[in-house]
Amino acid sequence: MVNDSEVPAFWRALDLPGLADVHTHFLPERMLRRVWAHFDEGGPLIGREWPIQYKWSDAERTGHLAALGVRMFSALAYAHRPGMAADLNEWTLGFAAATPGCLPSATFFPEPGVDGYVRDALVRGARVFKVHLQVGGFDPRDESLDPVWGLLAEAGTPVVVHAGSGPVAYGFTGPRPIGDVLARHPRLAAVMAHMGAPEYEGFLALAERYERVGLDTTMAFTDFFEIMAPYPRSLYARLTELGLAGKVLLGSDFPNIPYPYAHQLAALARLDLGDDWLRAVCWHNAAALFHL
Repeated sequence: MVNDSEVPAFWRALDLPGLADVHTHFLPERMLRRVWAHFDEGGPLIGREWPIQYKWSDAERTGHLAALGVRMFSALAYAHRPGMAADLNEWTLGFAAATPGCLPSATFFPEPGVDGYVRDALVRGARVFKVHLQVGGFDPRDESLDPVWGLLAEAGTPVVVHAGSGPVAYGFTGPRPIGDVLARHPRLAAVMAHMGAPEYEGFLALAERYERVGLDTTMAFTDFFEIMAPYPRSLYARLTELGLAGKVLLGSDFPNIPYPYAHQLAALARLDLGDDWLRAVCWHNAAALFHL
């Protein structure tokens, strides 16, 4: 599978109703342009070029996801400084309300009042949260966040956490900081972005240890990531078991990817972990988590 036009045939061959992608991004226009500018400078920042494939309007991008057969997706935003999370939530929740198939998404940051606006987002229907420990540079064990983790654990609302040190280590990344949060809140429904790259085994172990912890496939196994942080074949058996147990979910990072969307799916298929695993990862696990 090379072209996006081949994607519908992929999921139809698996007898699925479509795809469920837990890790996509839609942002306010001004912020989106800044994010794209950051990736345009990817060479000096991470040591290689990162040419984004889908620098399109919101309407064009949602239309493309629909054409691919992505029936469920997210509008993941993340705050990188105090004072911006509540406004981002206003935008992402509004976007989801006007966009069929989009999960109501929200974010948070360690700051005064964080538990209040997280509670408000839940009341307004937020079904997934996103935090980026690398970009935000904050410690997930910050005392201001303890009530938030507890609130999300009690609500059972998943939070997608970029806690791995890829593409560059910064701040409080790696399995230890978020692992300490899970030890305190073992019922937290956390989805570790990018399979936890490059600390794959450490994050896989967290998913094995905690009932509600999973992993998303975002960019993992693609040619782009395999050059930087290859996934160890020695972990394939455990990865297969986790996927069949509902703990591995499709993620893509659309639109901020340097290759066609189809390549993420092709990369998963070439792992050769079986059609049942692909069915689980591409649809059933997210369908169960988000009650589709």
